[in-house]
Amino acid sequence: MIKNKHFSTLVLSAAVSIAILVTPSYAGKKEAKSLKKAAKLCQQAYSKNIEGCAPAFSRSHGNCLGCHNIQGGTQPGNVAPPLIAMKARFPNRAVLRAQIWDATVKNPNSLMPPMGKHKILTEKQVDSVTDFIHSL
Repeated sequence: MIKNKHFSTLVLSAAVSIAILVTPSYAGKKEAKSLKKAAKLCQQAYSKNIEGCAPAFSRSHGNCLGCHNIQGGTQPGNVAPPLIAMKARFPNRAVLRAQIWDATVKNPNSLMPPMGKHKILTEKQVDSVTDFIHSL
């Protein structure tokens, strides 16, 4: 009975260890699939700026569509302002980038996640998304 109990614990520990090792790989594949799906959507609406559009539209990356309405996006949110006339709203691109990087600097109660600060997007993705959003 004791040997059987230890064997079960050993098997369970091995299974958990394998799950932990496999999960990041699975998560990476899921994120890549989400980005690829978003890029297909962007191909139709924003073929000149897929690099910035894809992370913005991807549910696993920027997920801007979760809160904002962006022309060409599917299932846009309505809890944040629509992303239109962005050059008029943010004449200085650096101010827009800072907002995307960490919106809580200007508004500590902002619902927008700090995309750069919390490493939701990479530095390059923040720059690409900024260029994309600024072009709207």
